[in-house]
Amino acid sequence: MTQPQFGRFIPAMITPFDADLNLDLTRAQELAVRLVDGGSDALLINGTTGESPTVFYPQKISLFTAVLEAVGGKVPVIANVGDNCTADTVSFARDVEKLGVDGVMCVVPYYNKPPQEGLYRHFRSIAEAIDLPVILYNIPGRCVINMEAHTTLRLAHDVPNIIAIKEASGKLDQITEIISNAPEGFAVYSGDDEMTLPLMGLGGWGVISTIGNVAPARMKQIVEASAAGDHTKALSAHLRLQPLMKELFVMANPIMVKEAMRLSGFDCGGVRLPLVDAPSERSAKLAEVMRAVGVL
Repeated sequence: MTQPQFGRFIPAMITPFDADLNLDLTRAQELAVRLVDGGSDALLINGTTGESPTVFYPQKISLFTAVLEAVGGKVPVIANVGDNCTADTVSFARDVEKLGVDGVMCVVPYYNKPPQEGLYRHFRSIAEAIDLPVILYNIPGRCVINMEAHTTLRLAHDVPNIIAIKEASGKLDQITEIISNAPEGFAVYSGDDEMTLPLMGLGGWGVISTIGNVAPARMKQIVEASAAGDHTKALSAHLRLQPLMKELFVMANPIMVKEAMRLSGFDCGGVRLPLVDAPSERSAKLAEVMRAVGVL
C-alpha cells in the first residue's frame, strides 16, 4: 500500500456554534466544503478539536449527518465515537455506522484509568461490533494514561478493521516501535501538528490536524513534501508555519483555533463551557502570529 486508506492530511474539524452556542449545521457544512477545497484527504468530525465532550450523542448524529450531506462521497468522513464507557461506545458506534460514515475514531478511555488489558478489550469490543475501519486515538495529556506500544500492536495485529492510530503521546520511542512492528497497511498519524514532520520522518503516514482548519493548504504542503522525500521543502514549510502551530495550543484546544477562524473571517462561534473564549490579549497575540506566518 502506497497510500493510507484515509490519505495523509486529515483536519480534525472544529464544531461551529451559533451565537447561543447551539450547533450551526449550515456553518458546519460550509466549513467541511472549505476544508475539502483546501486539499483535505478526509475529515475527522467531533474529535477533541470538535469539542466532543460537550456535544452529546443526538447532536453528534446531527453533525455527522450534516457533514455527510455536504461532502460525503468527495472525501472519507470519519466520526469520532469514542467514550469512556465501552458499552455506550459500542451502541453509539453501531448507530453511527448506519449513517454511512467511512470510518470511526475511538479515544483511550479517560478518567477510568484502565490497565493495558482493559484498553485492549475496550477497543477490540468496539471494532468487532461494527464493520467500519477504526482509528485508535492515544492522547495521555487528556486521558491520564498512555496506551503502550505493545497494546497498540496487539490490536493492530489481532483486529483486522483497526487500521490506524492517531498518536499524541509525544513519545518518539513508542511511536517508532509501533511503526516498526505494525502490520502492513497500518497507518500511524501524528495527533500534534508540530510532531508531524519528525513522525513522518520515522515512517508515519501523516497528521490528524488542528491547524488544518485555519491553513489547510499550508499544512498539506508539509505533509506532501515529507511524503515525497523533499525534506528541505517540508522543513521550510514547517518552520514558516510553526509559530502558529504553537500559538494555537497556548490555551486548551480548541479555544485558539476557533479564535483564529474568527480572525480569518470565517467565524464558527465560540466554545462551550467549561471552556471559555480567548481573552482579548491572547486574541491580539494570535492575530500578530497569524500575520507573521502569512495566514492573515
